[in-house]
Amino acid sequence: MSKAFTKESDSDDDDDLDVPSNPIPAGAKNYMTPDGWRRMRDELSWLVKTERPQVTSVVSWAAKNGDRSENGDYLYGKKRLREVDKRIRYLTKRIETAEVVDPGEREDTDQVFFGATVTYVSSKDGEHTVRIVGLDEVDVTDGRISWISPMARALIKAREGDTVTLRTPGGVEELEIAEVRYERIALEGFTPPVSLWAPNAR
Repeated sequence: MSKAFTKESDSDDDDDLDVPSNPIPAGAKNYMTPDGWRRMRDELSWLVKTERPQVTSVVSWAAKNGDRSENGDYLYGKKRLREVDKRIRYLTKRIETAEVVDPGEREDTDQVFFGATVTYVSSKDGEHTVRIVGLDEVDVTDGRISWISPMARALIKAREGDTVTLRTPGGVEELEIAEVRYERIALEGFTPPVSLWAPNAR
């Protein structure tokens, strides 16, 4: 799919368009929960079917309106088109390489793996619950942490009752694992923003 969305640019300032902000470690799989996969798929579908055609239409219209160097609609539209294409390429690659793992279907175990919901007691600040998810599903306010984060690396493969050591810039912290469970990790679905390019938004 990425070949269909070629880079449209009037400058050379987008050499890093395909560089992910959160790269997957070399040789590792791109683990993702089903809800995370669906959310990325829905965003990609919206960008391809709705946002990109609208932006392209505006750019085409603006290109006919005189000097492009002073045409705000044209310049901003081209910038937005590059952003859309960058996101399309990123989502396409992530979805193509996804290893979807449903925590709700894992066999019963008290050992921590991807998708686990872990309640632990910290030697510094008491009890907390985290969910171990994919790189593109992280939300620390909801307790969702990446499976490659220092916290997850400390927890993975440990069992209920174990105490693990977490090393942080602030020092060493002991974490006692109180509970490990596997359940569906529900994420909010993708909600398309109000497009500036929609006919009724102009």
